[in-house]
Amino acid sequence: MTNSLFLLAEGGLFDFNATLPLMVLQILLLMVVLNAIFYTPIARVLDERDEYIRKNLTQASETLAKAEAITKQYEQDLAKERRDAQMIIASSQQEAQEIVAMEIKQAQKDTELLVNEATTQLNSQKEKALQALEKQVNTLSEQIKNKLLSGQLAG
Repeated sequence: MTNSLFLLAEGGLFDFNATLPLMVLQILLLMVVLNAIFYTPIARVLDERDEYIRKNLTQASETLAKAEAITKQYEQDLAKERRDAQMIIASSQQEAQEIVAMEIKQAQKDTELLVNEATTQLNSQKEKALQALEKQVNTLSEQIKNKLLSGQLAG
């Protein structure tokens, strides 16, 4: 009980005189000053930072969406170009095969013409040779006949 009297006695732990409202006023004034000088600017800086972060996140997501769209378009263009390139390659191969086939046909025709010309020349030379041979045979047979006849006449 002496403790409770001590707490309520003058100059104790809780002294309810004019200093208590002054202390409350000082605390309220300190809160207003701290709020005006310290907490409001910090809250504004935090809000600005939050807005900056939100803005950057929005820009980043927009940029990412654009990059994804560009990547998708690039992949589509690349696939189209690959298909076009494959078609060009196939077309070129077919054209090359057609050209080779035409060249082979032309070479066969040229070879056939050369063979025909050679055959014609050989036949012509053969005919000439046969005619020349026939003339020589006729000449030789005439000479033999003349020698035989002249040998019979002399004998």
